[in-house]
Amino acid sequence: MREKFMRFMQGRYGADQFGRFLSGLCVALLIISMFWGHEIWFLLAFAVLVYNYFRIFSKNIPKRYAENQKYLAMTANLRRGIAAKKSEMAQRRTHHIYRCPQCRQKIRVPRGRGRIEIRCPKCDARFIRNS
Repeated sequence: MREKFMRFMQGRYGADQFGRFLSGLCVALLIISMFWGHEIWFLLAFAVLVYNYFRIFSKNIPKRYAENQKYLAMTANLRRGIAAKKSEMAQRRTHHIYRCPQCRQKIRVPRGRGRIEIRCPKCDARFIRNS
């Protein structure tokens, strides 16, 4: 049975980032259809599911790849912003992050140093904060 499935999937595109987004969208639309009660949400979720499976089982790999690249390009700024916030939140355990009062540059200072004078590397302004 596994060999039959492997032969069937040979040359198929499979799942990618856009497919994961479509799966999440389908689940969200199904949840909306459960609470809102209009059948349009269910039909929309079903259409998204059918399109997602069409993409997974498609043999037109260059076209599916181009769709995924377009999705990645459209969401690049959002994903970059989320990654930056995630990195900043991880750094907050060991560092304070301040903004320079003059140029608004972010400055990272280690925690636990008491009251220190901070010099902005961009505009050379100095200010005092607790670390």
